[in-house]
Amino acid sequence: MNRRAISRLVLCLAYAAAGVLHLAVPGPFVGIVPPWVPTPELAVALTGIAELAGAAGLVQPLSPALRKAAAGGLAAYALCVWPANVQHMLIDMARSDHWLGLGYHIPRLTLQPVLVWWPLWAASVIDWPWRRRAR
Repeated sequence: MNRRAISRLVLCLAYAAAGVLHLAVPGPFVGIVPPWVPTPELAVALTGIAELAGAAGLVQPLSPALRKAAAGGLAAYALCVWPANVQHMLIDMARSDHWLGLGYHIPRLTLQPVLVWWPLWAASVIDWPWRRRAR
C-alpha cells in the first residue's frame, strides 16, 4: 500500500468517525456554529452526511474520478467549517477558564490548510509539494 492509499484510509477513518459524531451527538457541534448560519442543526447534519460521503468516496476502488471528486468535496468542507473552528476558539476564550485554550485552538486553526491539501494529495488531484517521478 503506497503513501496516498494509506492517507486515503486514514482520512476515511477520521472523516467517517467525525461524520458519525456529527449525526449521533450533534449538540457540541451545533454549539460552535457561527451565529450567521441560519439553521445550525441542519448545517451540522449536512456536514455529517458530507463527511460520510467524502470518506466513502475517497476509498472506493472503482473510480479514480469519484475519489478526486470526494477529495475536492472534503477540501471544500475543510474550508467551510473553518468559521466554526474560529467560533469555537472565540467561545472558549470568552470563558473564564478558557477551557481548551490557545494551545489547542491555534494549532487546530493553523493546520486547517493541511485538511484542505491532504485529501487532494491523497486522491492524486495535486502532487504538491512532491512531484511524481517519471516512469
